[in-house]
Amino acid sequence: MVGKSMLDLEVIPERSLGNEQWEFVLGMPLCQAVHILQRYCRVIKAVQLVYCEQAPLSTDLLLNLTSDGIKLVFDSVTQRLKIIEVYNLAKVKLKYCGKVFASPQTAPTIEQIDQSFGATHPGVYDASQQLFVLNFRGLSFSFPIESKFQPRYAHGLGSLQFPNGASPIVSKMCIYNGNSLPDAKAPPMPVSCFYGSLYLDHLEIVRDVQTGMARGLTLTLMSEASGVAKISELRKHTYECVVQFGNTCQDVLSNLGCPSKIFYKAEDKMKIHSPGAHRLVRSRNSDYFYNYFALGIDVLFDARTHTVKKFVLHSNFPGHYNFNQYTRCEFRIPVLNGKEPAALREPAALREAAALREPVALREAAVPSSQSSDASDSRSFITTFSTWDSVHSLCLKPSEKPVVLNRSSSTNTTNPFGSTFCYGYQNMIFEVVPNNHIASVTLYQPSSKELLS
Repeated sequence: MVGKSMLDLEVIPERSLGNEQWEFVLGMPLCQAVHILQRYCRVIKAVQLVYCEQAPLSTDLLLNLTSDGIKLVFDSVTQRLKIIEVYNLAKVKLKYCGKVFASPQTAPTIEQIDQSFGATHPGVYDASQQLFVLNFRGLSFSFPIESKFQPRYAHGLGSLQFPNGASPIVSKMCIYNGNSLPDAKAPPMPVSCFYGSLYLDHLEIVRDVQTGMARGLTLTLMSEASGVAKISELRKHTYECVVQFGNTCQDVLSNLGCPSKIFYKAEDKMKIHSPGAHRLVRSRNSDYFYNYFALGIDVLFDARTHTVKKFVLHSNFPGHYNFNQYTRCEFRIPVLNGKEPAALREPAALREAAALREPVALREAAVPSSQSSDASDSRSFITTFSTWDSVHSLCLKPSEKPVVLNRSSSTNTTNPFGSTFCYGYQNMIFEVVPNNHIASVTLYQPSSKELLS
């Protein structure tokens, strides 16, 4: 029986780990990393997804490549790659600038790391973990050393003295963004991960001031700019567009581009909850969805008029039936009652995590009016990260008892994630998972009767 071949990977500090076929890049969305693992499943065979089921925003998401000794750490809020950790260097072959520094034939000792990377400043000894940590910008190596043999750095790594002349071997290597591993944050999505597609920075639901009904979406999109720039971030283009109910297919295509997929509805399982005998009438034509996986949204068109009648926004929480089919949609629903309830304010950790990518006006909108420099920006929002309790505590009371939704595929009638609950408010439907987070928000075009009421 032929054993599993060892991965041969190039290390680029503060950027990536990969080879000519694929690459894990800091700032890469979770869905792209999973796509790589699925595509190369014959090479990378054992993968574990680790997350906190009850509090999915409290701890990072982990993709653990157990057979290869690699751990990919994703920020739980942005779902972008934050840290690449190689915790078993005996299972992979690692190179830097084309030269091997860790392989079955080349032990990653302190001398080898010094020769390959050229340490220019002292390492740090962590007595609590008995580790000697050597830090570079965007890269760190950890060496296990007993406290009684604590190394003393004098004239470079070569001057370190260890018992029996044995040099410690690297136990862990981490690639991250910045100067400090404990302070590492997921960088913005790099242009190299766009692959010619549009990605969503954030969107805001447009609501009618008089009726409170949702009318459409204002989206802030990112794309790769045309032309050549020396700095990669200058090649990133950000722009704003609006799509709303009644828009034609051509309107949506001109704003959002071609969808990832078009899905034709065969049946409407929610129609049974609608009043009237018309629910029993089967239409000759099928309504159809434009699925925008990279934006985290779906757009439903009427089969007869070919105009928008529904939007679906996906939060992409782990433990949901549709997890990882969509990139997380970071949405904001403005609250129109003029109040600033504490229940709607995002936790400070979430505001800080999002501060790197949000415009100033939107960051100010997340703080109470007493702390905002401009009272006109002091709005409250329901966001991707709000819990249902915080929404329910407002005047946004659901109109009826929830509808229990239990998804299953046509080939597999089981759903390991369990049922979700759908609550209606005006022309919005909130799908809530058992841990109290919002899995999706559906906006549907209100009827004339709903608008009058």
